[in-house]
Amino acid sequence: MAKPKTEILEFEDADLVKDLCGPGHANLALIEQAFDVYLEAPGQSVVINGDASARARASEILKELYTRLSRGWPCTPSDVKDIIRRVGDGKIARASADVIIPFPRRKPIVPKTPRQEQFIKSMRDNTISFGVGPAGTGKTFLATAYGASLLARGEVGRFVACRPAVEAGEKLGFLPGDLKEKVDPYMQPIWDALNMVLGHADVERRMESGEIEVAPLAFMRGRTLSDAFVVIDEAQNATVPQMRMALTRLGERAKYAVTGDPTQSDLPHGTPSGLAHALSILQGIDNIDAITFEASDVVRHPLVGKIVLAYEKDAKRT
Repeated sequence: MAKPKTEILEFEDADLVKDLCGPGHANLALIEQAFDVYLEAPGQSVVINGDASARARASEILKELYTRLSRGWPCTPSDVKDIIRRVGDGKIARASADVIIPFPRRKPIVPKTPRQEQFIKSMRDNTISFGVGPAGTGKTFLATAYGASLLARGEVGRFVACRPAVEAGEKLGFLPGDLKEKVDPYMQPIWDALNMVLGHADVERRMESGEIEVAPLAFMRGRTLSDAFVVIDEAQNATVPQMRMALTRLGERAKYAVTGDPTQSDLPHGTPSGLAHALSILQGIDNIDAITFEASDVVRHPLVGKIVLAYEKDAKRT
């Protein structure tokens, strides 16, 4: 006797099932197309029609989406596409408690890959966390969002972001305008994350009060950074002395997130990267942790991950 070709998933919250389906059942349509199943969502249940293997994969995704929604995670078509892709790779990221809660009126920011989840946990559990790896893996965004969320909840008194003033051969001094106008183009990823977490008006207010500071790395010299969350971005462009200077600014009740890609240094040829040096000598020290992202963690356009892999293969050949 043939096994039934229908499976019914029962959930507790009909509103969450509605969110799971997406506008015009767009999320369900993506799952149907990916696994050759037919889905119906009457009330608190989802009915899956299809062969056994297809039903099993669709069921796994539907349960995961419902769990994420119940914990405050978003469920947009892009999120569904990402989960479908990762199920195919056997790398689905399970919903966890490691989310960034930016502000009561704003939705949580959630990790999209296991290493993003590890990075959030690392920042929560350690004083200094390194997030290193290729572009597009969310290192800068997660570090900034996490620090801004601590500021919003009053867990730190200041948010400080700094970046070496080295960008593909350009120098800040040649750019027009005052310091802020010179620095802004280099800091756009920081501003984007701050505005998403806090809102533009709150970011402006906190900048005026001194709670938010964004400046070149050199401006950290001679200071002690206490009661602050500090992001050192594009750290591969810091020299060894600069990295030592920045890390030794650490004061009481402060946390650091250091992000960068050791393979993408814009320092003059022959100048060692402070990021690579720090990673090599600080391993094994309590309260210092490092998360290494890979091409599979790229959360931009899917082609970005393939481009990163191509360059990695070329670097190994040469």
